[in-house]
Amino acid sequence: MSRRLSGLPRRQRLIGLWLLLSGISIFGGAVFALWLDTLFQPRGIARLVLWAGCFSGGGTIFLVGLLLERQLFTPLRHLQVQLARLVANPDARDDYPPEGWLRALGPDLVRVREAWRSDRSRLATAHAEGARSAARIRQELETLLQVLDTPLLLCDHHRRILLFNQAAETLFEDHASLGLGKRLEALLPAVSLQDALSQLPANGAPREVLVPSGERWLRATLRRVPGSHGETMLTLIDTTAAWASEMGARAELLDGLPRLRRHGASLTSAADALSALPEGAGEMRRRLERVIAEESQALGEDIDGLSSLIERMQQEGERLVPLWSNDLWASLNERLPTTRQLTAVGMPAWLKGDASALLVLLGSLLDTLEATLGDVPLEGEVCLGNKRIYLDLIWEGKPLAESRLGEWQQQHLEALPLTPRVADVLHQHDSDVWSLADDDGQHARLRLPFHAAGRVGAPRPTLPPRPEFHDFGIADLPAPDAELAARPLRALEVVAFDTETTGLELRRGDTVISIGACRVVNARLLASETFDLYVDPGKPIPPASTAIHGITDDAVTGAPPLSVALPRFRDYVGDAVLLAHNAAFDLLALQSPGAGIALDMPVLDTLLISRALDASLDGHDLDSLAERYDLSFPPGTRHTALGDARVTAELWLSLLPRLEARGIDTLEKALALQNSALSKEDACAS
Repeated sequence: MSRRLSGLPRRQRLIGLWLLLSGISIFGGAVFALWLDTLFQPRGIARLVLWAGCFSGGGTIFLVGLLLERQLFTPLRHLQVQLARLVANPDARDDYPPEGWLRALGPDLVRVREAWRSDRSRLATAHAEGARSAARIRQELETLLQVLDTPLLLCDHHRRILLFNQAAETLFEDHASLGLGKRLEALLPAVSLQDALSQLPANGAPREVLVPSGERWLRATLRRVPGSHGETMLTLIDTTAAWASEMGARAELLDGLPRLRRHGASLTSAADALSALPEGAGEMRRRLERVIAEESQALGEDIDGLSSLIERMQQEGERLVPLWSNDLWASLNERLPTTRQLTAVGMPAWLKGDASALLVLLGSLLDTLEATLGDVPLEGEVCLGNKRIYLDLIWEGKPLAESRLGEWQQQHLEALPLTPRVADVLHQHDSDVWSLADDDGQHARLRLPFHAAGRVGAPRPTLPPRPEFHDFGIADLPAPDAELAARPLRALEVVAFDTETTGLELRRGDTVISIGACRVVNARLLASETFDLYVDPGKPIPPASTAIHGITDDAVTGAPPLSVALPRFRDYVGDAVLLAHNAAFDLLALQSPGAGIALDMPVLDTLLISRALDASLDGHDLDSLAERYDLSFPPGTRHTALGDARVTAELWLSLLPRLEARGIDTLEKALALQNSALSKEDACAS
């Protein structure tokens, strides 16, 4: 819910001064004419000339001002708006052709506009081939990034992220420190990683390091890109399960081997001593036999434990991963001819398995069923058991004989490495197979049990392609530790934000109910790296406010309070400069007493910057500026925090060329410019 500074702009003050002078002149002329009329008492034409002469001064001032306003000042304002729009976007529409006394500039302005566009067109044509080649390479790169399953990061020599892929986005889901231009140490702060990065050889030889990330352990493979300016590529693998196995079952296995050796040594010693005893040593023989019995029992128990450990290691192996049953059925059908498609029924579920091995195993099973039962329709169903998932194949008829299943388990799966038997793959999954009849007496099924995966809900849909996975221009930006005030405006990382509130009286209890933000990196709006969060105000939202932004009490039910939402927003901002339209209002909304988080970074205000650039123009609210710079709000996004933040970011990018044209190209100069537009006027709603 934005607000803007009120008060009369310079144009209204000039109009007021003109009307005041006209009024004073007319009133003074009337008083003077009345005095002269009383003094000389003229008649006829003389009296008319007297009154006309006395009113001529005020009338002349009024008429000259009206003429200048219509023929010069208004056309000048329209020309200023059109030129501002052209500087911001040469392809913007032409709503204000020159008029009044500036009408003669119309052909010249059209010529300048057409020449500008023609030059841009010729430049684009000259680079068409290179652009097509670059576009093809970029498209292939983006496609590769999206389909690559291994999380990948590329950093410049300042360790800013230049590129990441969808797998990395999934790995660091909801991590505020993943984004183009952000520092790697904010994402992975491990000292061991920073040391490894500083010691990487320039020839591209890989180095590996184990890095903690929350409750996970990641194995990072680091490579310096040969021939680059110090760029480093990181590939990441989640090794939490493997590490847990190393520290769990495998550690137990290593601990158990010495015990087996001790039992074996004790049995060997006791057996040797027993064989060497003379006939009369009955008591010693009994002792040795007792030792052999105890060691044999302990050895058997340790062997049983060793067997369980090996089975657990197989089940906890990296190849056994969570599988969504519907995906498994779909992949199986892709391997089958259209005449043998499997129909999935029932509710899907997650199970643990080796997808490639299971697909080969199920394909072999279907071949066996077809050879035994003939061409019968088959259904696939997942049934939930006690800590197990049952994968069932259902047909109309009788169950399969145990002997047939035994033969099938001895078959070798030629499509798998080392051609294991079906029984070996089942054992790897701690599974078995049996056939049973259904209760209806008409159907039978073949059942394979699997371990359930600790996941619930269907897999998330595949994310649509997005354009913000890479920006190699970030490597050319100034160092992150360079002086912020002297940094070029185009090199700034900017977070445009907006808030919606329960009302406009922030000092009387109104508070935030929504925060929206988006990032601008390297003068490029990252449309997908957004922040959009409802906030529970702890009080009812007035209907008058809901009528503006559309946020109801139900919408914020269950949302975090401001004390929780503000740290999340602060993490999203990171080291960026803040940007808002009338930032004073939004900062006051976020920095209410007791907020606990300080937003102490520099703040740019598009309202003040626009007022400083165009002090003679009316309308510096967000709607007026969006119209002036040919920006648009997508349907339903006006007066939403994220929607207003996006347009504010687009407005900033439109203002950049105009600022640079005036030599305002650093943050320090931009802040000085906007400070020149500050006033002591009260705020009012836009």
